[in-house]
Formats: sequence, structure tokens, C-alpha cells
Amino acid sequence: MGHRYRDYNTYLRERFGCRVQKITLDAGLGCPNRDGRTGSGGCIYCNARGSGTGAHARGLSIREQLQEGIDRMRRRYKAEKFIAYFQSFSNTYAPIDVLERLYAEALSIPDVVGLSIGTRPDCIDSDVLHLLASFASRCLLWMEYGLQSSHDGTLTAIHRGHDRACFEKAVRETRAFGIPVCAHIILGLPGEDRPIMLDTARFLADLDIDGVKIHLLYVVRDTPMEALFRSGAYRCLERDEYVDIVCDILSLLPESTVIHRLTGDPHPDELVAPLWALEKQRNVDAVRRRLEELNIVQGIRWRKEEGIR
Repeated sequence: MGHRYRDYNTYLRERFGCRVQKITLDAGLGCPNRDGRTGSGGCIYCNARGSGTGAHARGLSIREQLQEGIDRMRRRYKAEKFIAYFQSFSNTYAPIDVLERLYAEALSIPDVVGLSIGTRPDCIDSDVLHLLASFASRCLLWMEYGLQSSHDGTLTAIHRGHDRACFEKAVRETRAFGIPVCAHIILGLPGEDRPIMLDTARFLADLDIDGVKIHLLYVVRDTPMEALFRSGAYRCLERDEYVDIVCDILSLLPESTVIHRLTGDPHPDELVAPLWALEKQRNVDAVRRRLEELNIVQGIRWRKEEGIR
């Protein structure tokens, strides 16, 4: 366990024996929470870009995006292998033949050894899972489902468009195919205090979730969150608050859970607040220092709580 938690980079190095980097892809797919199937306008923190790079709008194919990313990561990190990360919007939200073509195009690139598929738990069915299982039989494949919070009241407030039960069902069905699941959670959502955020960690621990990606709720331009923030109805977490909550969450997750991320990467030109969210390495280092100071290792509280259940 590296850095007192099971970090994703170490997990990949153990599996492949070399430096492996994720390459973020924009496949130009949509979202049912925007096109009217589930809702319109999306989640209150999401803008029209949908966490994407804009590469698809610039006319870049999956192959071109991957090659550009691979060249950059080889220079910067001396990486030898790569994971194709379908990130923008919902990457199982398309006809099966379209999805098959996109995933196959990614895997056709030399040294791409895996796929990470970012999507929503209401965007899968048996056909999608059978397709993904066929790819998982020949490469590393992770499903990344946005949960954000385990509290239905919060999910309604942020206009998420699905509930906790939908997430549980998706996890159960995906893992039945032998596909590991990474859950995305967001800290600092409106109306959530520290105990509520830790309840989400306990919920994921009880599911024995395979991986977790932790995000800070940051305010970006042209979203309902921006209006809430500017009206004074929402206060962003301070760095110290965020660091403490992340440490508590790590203590509650089983040691086997792979921690894919400790914080997010806002686009600098879109960020409204908090500005400290741009200092990713400083924030990660702050979490690691606090774990050392408090002598916390991943799972320490999970083991204790398991013992009294």
C-alpha cells in the first residue's frame, strides 16, 4: 500500500510492471440527464462541456486523441503502457455497434492495455454489459460509475436523475460479469455535512467497492452551482476541511479498495471557486501529510467498525 492508501498508480505498476498512464478521451457521446430521457440541464455542477476536453468538437478521432496523449505522457512520465479513459459525459450511452467501434479503436493502438469507461448507473443494460465483458476478457477494464452521494435527498437536490438503488443495481449487475467498479463521489455537495459524507464512504465499504474516485465540489461557470455560490447560498469547502474529510473516508474504506483519485482537475478557465482546487499536487501532498500526522492508514476504522457489526 503506497502513501498509506492503495493508490491507483501503484496498483497499475503491480499489474503491468511499469509506469502506466490514463489518457482522457472525448467520444462525443451524450447524457440522458441532458437530452430529456432522464432530465434536462444536467447535474447542477456540470456545464455544457461535461468534464470533457473538447477534443471531439475539434474533430479529433479516438485514435488521434490517444496518440496525442501517449506522446505527451511518454515525454512527461516515461510511461510505457496506457489506459484509454472514456471520460466525457456517459460513455455507454449509444447504440451497441457505436460503443463497440469506439472501444475497439482505442484498443487497436499499440501499448494501450486497458479501458476505463466513465458513465452513469442508469446507462447500462444486459447488452452493454455483455459487450464490456467481451473486452474485459482481453484487457484490463474498469467501469466508473458516478454516484456522488449515497443520500437520495442529495441526489434529488443536485438534479442527478437517479437514486442510490439504481447505483446498487448497476454495481451488482456489473460485478456479476467480473468487471471491477470504481465509484465517483463528490465532497462538499449542497446540504451535506461531514457525517453525511462519511455515510457515503460506509455505504461503499459495505458494498466492498473495487475502487473509489474522490472529487471536490468546485464551482464552474455557467452552472446552477455558480448562481447558488454567487447568491451566498453555497459555501465551498476550505482546503483543511477537505483534507480532513478525505482522510476520514480513506480510514473507512477497506484496504483492498483502489483509490483512483484524491481530488479533481478543474479547467482553469472555467473555475469560479475555490481557487485552491487548482493546486492539485499541493492538495494531494496535504492529504498524505495529514495521514502521516494522524497515523491513519486506509481501512483502519473500517476494520474496527466491521468488528462491532
